[in-house]
Amino acid sequence: MTQQGNSSPASAGEHADDKHLIETTISSEILAQGKMLTVRYDQARLPNGTVSGREYVTHPGAVVVVALTADGGVVLERQFRYPLKQVFIELPAGKIDHGEPVLQTGQRELLEETGYRAYEWVKLGVQHPCIGYSNEVIHIYLATGLTLGDHARDIDEAMDVFVWPFAQVMQAISAGEITDSKTMGAMLLAERYLRQQPLPGFSV
Repeated sequence: MTQQGNSSPASAGEHADDKHLIETTISSEILAQGKMLTVRYDQARLPNGTVSGREYVTHPGAVVVVALTADGGVVLERQFRYPLKQVFIELPAGKIDHGEPVLQTGQRELLEETGYRAYEWVKLGVQHPCIGYSNEVIHIYLATGLTLGDHARDIDEAMDVFVWPFAQVMQAISAGEITDSKTMGAMLLAERYLRQQPLPGFSV
């Protein structure tokens, strides 16, 4: 199994010319604690010296996988998302377990949800899906060299797994049939990567 990757972009706090934008935490308290998510309320000092409240959700992070079959098909899922009471088309993805390496999360989630294993893994980048109210980071991988076995979904997971041609997925995004942000962002990065480094016998 091989893995490639790219360096993550620097955070805003690493740039000296951003000092006039940085907010400094004064105090922090937990408003609600769930099994996965925590809601916090902080007091923060703003760049102009005033103090303001900041309410946000902490999240363990997640991995999304663009898994390509030998003929360039994209492995997708249809599943019901409870907060919106709607079935969505999305890429395989899942949260990072405590202490788990990010790549291992992607490999585990792809196998558990779809039954696929991948030989080649490339880190495409990261996504911050809800920067106004959460610290969640989603790591994006391209996976190729697939073999199909049995899935190992949790008892509370129900989904249909299927494969669409790459172009059909991009068309579905343009048509508003796919609206899941992690899927849209991951497919955009995958398209850019595959234009720069096309796979043998496959083009986007």
